[in-house]
Amino acid sequence: MAAMQPQWDIFCRVIDNFGDIGICWRLARQLAVEHDLAVRLWVDDMASLALLCRGVDAGQDSQVAAGVEICRWRDDVAVDRLGDVIIEAFGCGLPPTCLDSMAASSPPPCWINLEYLSAESWAEGCHGMASPHPSLPLVKYFYFPGFSPASGGLPRERGLLAARAAAQLARQSDARLEVSLFCYETAPVGELLDSLAASPRPVTCHVPPGKPLAAVSAHLGSAGPWQIGNLRVEPIAFLAQDDYDRLLWRCDINFVRGEDSFVRAQWAGQPFVWQPYVQTEDTHLVKLEAFLARYAAGMDAESRAAVTAMFRAWNGGADVAAAWPAFLARGPQLTEHTREWAARLAEQPDLASSLVNFCASKV
Repeated sequence: MAAMQPQWDIFCRVIDNFGDIGICWRLARQLAVEHDLAVRLWVDDMASLALLCRGVDAGQDSQVAAGVEICRWRDDVAVDRLGDVIIEAFGCGLPPTCLDSMAASSPPPCWINLEYLSAESWAEGCHGMASPHPSLPLVKYFYFPGFSPASGGLPRERGLLAARAAAQLARQSDARLEVSLFCYETAPVGELLDSLAASPRPVTCHVPPGKPLAAVSAHLGSAGPWQIGNLRVEPIAFLAQDDYDRLLWRCDINFVRGEDSFVRAQWAGQPFVWQPYVQTEDTHLVKLEAFLARYAAGMDAESRAAVTAMFRAWNGGADVAAAWPAFLARGPQLTEHTREWAARLAEQPDLASSLVNFCASKV
């Protein structure tokens, strides 16, 4: 095992409500708990973090939770006790005073730009690439999470899959289909709800606050809960990360978005439908197809066709009604495949462990 680094600083700007801080909080917590590192997380939106972790007080500028020192990141922040490793999450940009301190240090800290997750092959080619600063004696390394040994791996806490398996084993079988719905406002939510309502099997759809619930309310009216045909739609409170994991474990099908919930749905080992963050020039659809090429590669032909049609319909804004029946019918096969997929991913080093080993050789 590589030597542990004494202090790590992680900088995160909250761009899309919870995705960026969700990844950073999982990483910070795992580095502190499992790797015995002194971790300091700088975040500009403490309120978003407080929703993900009940131990965080949104009104405090500095605090400790789950073994992580958490600091509010203001524009004029002064960074003291410069870490041995500096993680710039998703190209958020470091405070100028931090860059100056890094340049004045000898040796300088290991500077990591933690990139967004992508299944595209070019990301593997850029993983670990060094980029010298144009004017300072510093080098930044681009670090790409991913789905193969050529990448930096995925966030995965120790014992995660065992805990999931135990929870699912203890779950009692139910004739009712349990669905979780976490999406952006651009998803064809109305068409999905209509399809669920027409299902021959009773369905409960769990909808968290924010964009998912707003989309449901726009289609059904009022504030819920709702009963339409065989569908019951239940608004739920915002869940902390560990509680959200357990929701994914017990639901039969999970609709997820962005990056954090997307990864957690894969670890849940249940059929899921992913909505990537919508980007200009439909770049997100390229990411969708790159993931489908990897994820569906080992499926039987019917399952592959059902998954491909459902993912494309959900992200294309139409034809959900046509794609849903086949996707639902392949539930047992998709569950088996997704659990095998998760087991194969778990054979690779997790993101935190990979980062620790990578940075040990750079400091």
